[in-house]
Amino acid sequence: MLERHEHGKLLELRLARPPVNALSPALIAALRDAIEEGALGAEALVLSGAPGIFSGGLDVPELLALARPALEEVVRDFFALLRTIAACRVPIAAAVSGHSPAGGAVLALFCDRRVMAAGEFRIGLNEVQVGIGLPSPLLAALAERVGAGRAAQLAVAGTLLPAAEALACGLVDELAPADEVVPRAVAWCRSLLALPRGPMLRTRELCRERLVAACDERAEAVRDRFVEDWFGEETQAALRALVERLQRKGREG
Repeated sequence: MLERHEHGKLLELRLARPPVNALSPALIAALRDAIEEGALGAEALVLSGAPGIFSGGLDVPELLALARPALEEVVRDFFALLRTIAACRVPIAAAVSGHSPAGGAVLALFCDRRVMAAGEFRIGLNEVQVGIGLPSPLLAALAERVGAGRAAQLAVAGTLLPAAEALACGLVDELAPADEVVPRAVAWCRSLLALPRGPMLRTRELCRERLVAACDERAEAVRDRFVEDWFGEETQAALRALVERLQRKGREG
């Protein structure tokens, strides 16, 4: 579900939940624990996925089967994971190894840097397209990267961008051949670790204050709204249609 690979003083946390590294309740909890524990022993972290897929986002089929109390717990855990990434005490880079829609893109956005595989891979917050309104902390993270105006355009349309366009607008920071994505993310982390550590970490913390604040602002209301929307008739219909498409694609594949 989650592999750990050491690169000297760096720790790579690799999502390993085939076929698309969907974020199940168990994986969400495991990733949060691993980041918290890793930040205590490693000097930097790299979050990676499988060749061709970073993460397909939330495990919609599994979450659709949950009753409201269980879904509320998962939502709390997911937003807690995002805050953990935002407030991580050491640098954390995303090695976006392939497609990264919805929750996959969210994980990457909350990291310090995004190195993405070059090619026909796509990334973006396409929540609206699958029937989910975009929560404010996610919009804030997107705006940090691409600016408020561009973020609004991408979020409202639920746009998935090809890798080259994602680089051009600042959604990702670097493109690399697929087999170089993790090494390039590791190299970026090492470039920070070569700087005077105290000043680097203090400045980094200052630069991430708005992201942490976005996670904390009206946190309970944001979670409640997400759950309320999830169980709304329109969203449920859209999510079930998504699951049917995924199942049909799986049978055809």
